[in-house]
Amino acid sequence: MAQRLSHLLEQMLGVRLPLRLRGWDGSEVGPPGAPVVVFRNRLALRRLLWQPNELGLGRAYVAGDIELDGDMYEALRRLDDLLWQQPERAAQRGGILRGGMSGGETVRDLIRLGAVGPAPRPPAEEASLRGNRHSLGRDRRAISHHYDVGNDFYRLVLGESMVYSCAFWRSGDPDGGASDYGLADAQRDKLELICRKLALRPGMRLLDVGCGWGSLAIHAAREHGVSVVGVTLSHEQVEYARKRVAQAGLADRVEIRLQDYRDISDDPFNAISSVGMAEHVGLAQYAQYAALLFRRLRPGGRLLNHQIAALHPTDEPATLPGPLARLRRQPRSFIDAYVFPDGELAPGGATVSLLERAGFEVRDVEALREHYARTLRVWVSNLEANWDEAIRLTTPGRARVWRLYMAGSALSFEAGRIGVNQILAVKADADGRSGMPPTRDWLR
Repeated sequence: MAQRLSHLLEQMLGVRLPLRLRGWDGSEVGPPGAPVVVFRNRLALRRLLWQPNELGLGRAYVAGDIELDGDMYEALRRLDDLLWQQPERAAQRGGILRGGMSGGETVRDLIRLGAVGPAPRPPAEEASLRGNRHSLGRDRRAISHHYDVGNDFYRLVLGESMVYSCAFWRSGDPDGGASDYGLADAQRDKLELICRKLALRPGMRLLDVGCGWGSLAIHAAREHGVSVVGVTLSHEQVEYARKRVAQAGLADRVEIRLQDYRDISDDPFNAISSVGMAEHVGLAQYAQYAALLFRRLRPGGRLLNHQIAALHPTDEPATLPGPLARLRRQPRSFIDAYVFPDGELAPGGATVSLLERAGFEVRDVEALREHYARTLRVWVSNLEANWDEAIRLTTPGRARVWRLYMAGSALSFEAGRIGVNQILAVKADADGRSGMPPTRDWLR
C-alpha cells in the first residue's frame, strides 16, 4: 500500500517525496532515517488529492488523518520546498480528482485505495467568516476565532507572562540549553524595551492597541507610573486582563476595553503602543489605521508599532493601493484558514511609508526576526510538554493547529521568509520639533 500511495503522491506533486510514508496497513516506503508521514486512513489521501498544498496537508493533520512520526521541525524542513516555497505548482495541477492527473493505472490505484469521492469536509477548527473583509463585525469574529480559545490553554503555551509576541532575548542559550534566563525574563525585557522606546514617564497616558491579556499595560503602569487604556476585540482577553489589573492594584490607572481601534475617540495620548496587532488590520485599511493613530497622539508623542513583516515580496501586480500596489495575493493558506483569518503581512518598507504618509516621522526600526524564532520554539516546547492538558482544555484539532503553525512559523523566521520589526515613530509639533534625543545612546 505504501508504495502505491507514494507513487500517487509523487505523480500529483511532480517530485520525489522527501519523507518516509506509512500506510494505514503499516507498510512503509521512503528515505531511511527520515521523519515518517503516517496515513491513518483513506480520508487522509482524499484530503491531499483535493487540496495538494499546505492547506490540504494542514487539514489532514488537524483532523488526525495524518500523523508525523519523528522530529516536527525536520519534517517541515523537508516539506518546505514542496509545499511552501512553490505553492503555485500545486494550485496549477488542481488535484487528481479535479483532472490534475489521468491514466488507467492511476484511476485503478485511486479506486483500490478508496480515495475516490467528494471533497472531505474541513475540520471544525477551520475558520469560515462571512461579511465584508475587515468590517467591524467580521474583524470581531476573526479575532474571536484565534484568541477566544481559552485563557488556560494560552497560559500553557505562553507561560505566566501571557505575552503573545516575540520576546527580547538579552542572554541565555539560544539552543535551548540550561539557563537561568528564560522566557519570562525575555518577555519582561521586551516590555521594558517598548516602554523605554516610548520614553514613558509618570503622569503620561498610554494607548495600548490590541492589549492582549494586559501584560504591557500592567508593566507600563507599575514600572513607569503611566495611565493606560488598553483595547482588544477578544472577550476572554478582556476578562483575564481586568482580573490581572485588579490583582495588581492598578484599577485606578489601567482601563481595559472591549473596543475596536476604529471606535477610539479619547483625547490624544502621550504615547501609543501597537504590538502584534497591525497584522490584523488588513493592507487596504492600513492607511486608515495609521491616520487614526496619528490623530490620537499628542504633538511630540511617540508610536511603537511592533509588527510581523513579509520579506522578499514578489513583484507581481495586485489590486492594492499606494506602496502596496505590487504585493501579490496568495491562495488561502493554512495560517489564514486556521490561525489568523484575514491577517495580512506587508514588508517593513511599505509599513514605514504608510506611517509617514499619515504624518509620522519614523525615527528607528529594529528587526527582531531571530528573537521570534527562538520564542516560538519555546512555545512549541511548552505545548508539547503539556500536550494532554492542552487537548483537555481545547480539542485535539486545536492543539494540532497550534503545534503546526508555531513550528512552521519558527522555521519561516529562521529562513528569513518573514520578519518582525519594531518601528518607532513620532508626531512632531507644529514647529517640527520631535523631542527625540540627538543620538541613539538612549536605546542601548
